[in-house]
Amino acid sequence: MMTLSVSTSSLCPEFTVCGQISVNDVAVLARQGFRSIINNRPDGEGGPGQPTSAQIQAAAEAAGLRYVYFPVASLMISPEKVDEYQRQCADLPHPVVAFCRSGGRASALFQACGGQVGCAS
Repeated sequence: MMTLSVSTSSLCPEFTVCGQISVNDVAVLARQGFRSIINNRPDGEGGPGQPTSAQIQAAAEAAGLRYVYFPVASLMISPEKVDEYQRQCADLPHPVVAFCRSGGRASALFQACGGQVGCAS
């Protein structure tokens, strides 16, 4: 049985964060019951070994998961960025997993939104 290549941190029952996932991790996340993936890491940030957003998105769609690409370059998150993040993620089904390099930016966005990301249905 395949396992995740990264460790995860549950911020609440409906929202989990982690570091960079692989394309293979997407199927594992789907089997674990996640219904949406948010990518907060800019393409190419980690060099040529980092999977692209398009690769992760293709794997997510193949696994029946919703996918949002919302790259954030630093922990400096403006109120406008928070509003746009909430708009893009408003209808994501729970549970959600969000990732970046280490999970820090994904956590910061979740906190900036007051823990309200996606829909509970």
